[in-house]
Amino acid sequence: MAVPPSAPLPRSPFYLRRQTPGPQCSWGMEEKAVASVGCRESAGPPRAVPYFCISVDQDDILPGALRLIRELRPLWKPEQVQTKRFTDGMTNKLVACYVDEDMQDCVLVRVYGERTELLVDRQNEVRSFQLLQEHGCAPKLYCTFQNGLCYEYMPGMALGPEHIGEPRLFSLSADVPRVEVLEQELAWLKEHLSQLDSPVVFCHNDLLCKNIIYDSTKGHVRFIDYEYADYNYQAFDIGNHFNEFAGVNEVDYCRYPSRDTQLQWLHYYLQAQKGMAVTPREVETLYVQVNKFALASHFFWALWALIQNQYSTIDFDFLRYAVIRFNQYFKVKPQVMALEMPK
Repeated sequence: MAVPPSAPLPRSPFYLRRQTPGPQCSWGMEEKAVASVGCRESAGPPRAVPYFCISVDQDDILPGALRLIRELRPLWKPEQVQTKRFTDGMTNKLVACYVDEDMQDCVLVRVYGERTELLVDRQNEVRSFQLLQEHGCAPKLYCTFQNGLCYEYMPGMALGPEHIGEPRLFSLSADVPRVEVLEQELAWLKEHLSQLDSPVVFCHNDLLCKNIIYDSTKGHVRFIDYEYADYNYQAFDIGNHFNEFAGVNEVDYCRYPSRDTQLQWLHYYLQAQKGMAVTPREVETLYVQVNKFALASHFFWALWALIQNQYSTIDFDFLRYAVIRFNQYFKVKPQVMALEMPK
């Protein structure tokens, strides 16, 4: 699925190259990979999304959610509306509203986390959501409101760390470092990673397990939650995904995929991207790029957790999570620095 040339340039802290003309970027695994997960060609420009001047209280979501349901589903009787809270999210709060037990028609109401606009460009999130929806790679976006959005429920299983490493899915403690140390590391990342020639593509940028929905009845996967989606280095998106094998609530980096598992995954990826056989050298090159950019993923989410620790009202130990990500960054950095591109 080709990305329109007029799409906005990235704002990620790890978009490190100068913004000069170059090869046209594409989304993720490009047209053939998109076809493999059932995406369709665009039917035209994204339609305008309805907006409701409604604010939903983070600490008492249901009243505001039901006001939105009255707008989106006027035929539903209020006394028949059922709700279900989802608690896996670390940035936002989410509740499902439906009337039938099979949840075939279900509206998800997502309320933005406190001060998350410091981290997320919400207008860009909506643009990314619409772009993916128009290509059949995202659920329907029903509306936005003052502090959130409503969208279609996608049936399937949100993956966990125990599932994410299954080959059958491929084809489908210390204190926080000082500011001076972080500034030095950021400068090193910019200098080192910008030399790797990883292509810039449209990325999800947050492919943790729970953002991957596996529909066993149709035999495909879908990605959800596009608030961080934007142009970025291809290797960042993959390296970030590999880091997420470790989980979030109970982080265990023993789950980080082995070299053999990564090479198998990357072979599937490149083959889907190119639509032809790939060479061992191509796979090895991407392996080196991915593991180096995985460092940037640790660094980014550690900083994200520090900001969340300051402002978020979600019951999660963000400071502890930041320390875990910084620790892993410094632990694997020597190994990653030793990796060399194939000759």
